[in-house]
Amino acid sequence: MKIKLCDAKSLDIEKTFECGQCFRWNCNEKGIYTGVVGKYLAEVSVENGEVYITSEAPPELWFDYFDLDTDYAAVSAGFDGDYLHNCVEYGFGIRILRQDSWEALCSFIISQCNNITRIKGIVERLCEGFGEKFEANGKIYYSFPSAERLADLEPEDLAVIRAGYRAEYIINAAKAVASGELDLDTLKVCDYREAIKALRQIRGIGEKVANCVVLFGLYHMEAFPIDVWMKRALKENFSPDFDPSSLGKYAGLAQQYIFYYARSGGK
Repeated sequence: MKIKLCDAKSLDIEKTFECGQCFRWNCNEKGIYTGVVGKYLAEVSVENGEVYITSEAPPELWFDYFDLDTDYAAVSAGFDGDYLHNCVEYGFGIRILRQDSWEALCSFIISQCNNITRIKGIVERLCEGFGEKFEANGKIYYSFPSAERLADLEPEDLAVIRAGYRAEYIINAAKAVASGELDLDTLKVCDYREAIKALRQIRGIGEKVANCVVLFGLYHMEAFPIDVWMKRALKENFSPDFDPSSLGKYAGLAQQYIFYYARSGGK
């Protein structure tokens, strides 16, 4: 089933899928992105300035996934300052995906001290080795493995995915989620600072990973992940006493604009 999502200005699929927030979407030579969300395969393309998605999933899943009920133009208009305006203009079209919470947590543990190409490779090997197999369009795909599935394993069982020291952290997180020690649904509705604090109790989850999970997997748009790119951008373009909370409840969207602009050099 093929449906229209929105215009290509409101959702720039290249910016959204390539900005470092997700790792299971891949582009072919025709500019079509293919990805697996849950147990659904999807293809996203742009035709005549409109974004279309082809999938067997119910349409409402995708409207939620791409956060299409939020008016990003109105939100972005509230960000002040010349530099931030430049970031917004350059990065507009990025949308914060409402990804599965466990998948986001596991993926950002894998992202530590890693590059996107390698992260994607590890994630795909994890899915192929431990996810559920399904067929779509005559090909075999794999869902992201559940926390319960991984909680039964030991770090050495993940040698096949070549995640290195991160394997232990993946298993730690899986056991915490599967046992209920870490309740991701509860963390979606609590204060975002409490969510960060709870995540940081799990060995292998630091401040940056926790903020990424809270923003990209728990939908707290106030979260403001800071990595080396962000540290440099903030140092060069904001006052020393800058407080991300001054950006309001959509600080995480501003962070994505800044990050995308800084990483690409505005080019």
